[in-house]
Amino acid sequence: MQIVHEDQGRTGVFAIGEGEDRAELTYAPAGIQDSLIFDHTYVPAHLRGQGIAERLVDHAVAYAREQGKTVVPACSYVRALFDRHPERYAAIRTEEDKPVGRI
Repeated sequence: MQIVHEDQGRTGVFAIGEGEDRAELTYAPAGIQDSLIFDHTYVPAHLRGQGIAERLVDHAVAYAREQGKTVVPACSYVRALFDRHPERYAAIRTEEDKPVGRI
């Protein structure tokens, strides 16, 4: 199955499959310059365990690199994958700045 990129203006989706077999990763611009936030992955239950989500992440990471962007891993799956494989993702990973409270 081929991964397709659906550009939706400021946001986008990387998807594979159709209908009940559709898996996807969604992204949007992050609150920090030159970054994309990977905010959601979904793989239907009957397709899980086949490496589909990881393929989507790797495809989206390649896109971010081509665009000169870094990635904020907001999705729990993406964050876990980045944590498990820092050798693959450390150079592209970033975190959004959190506001600092006043004392």
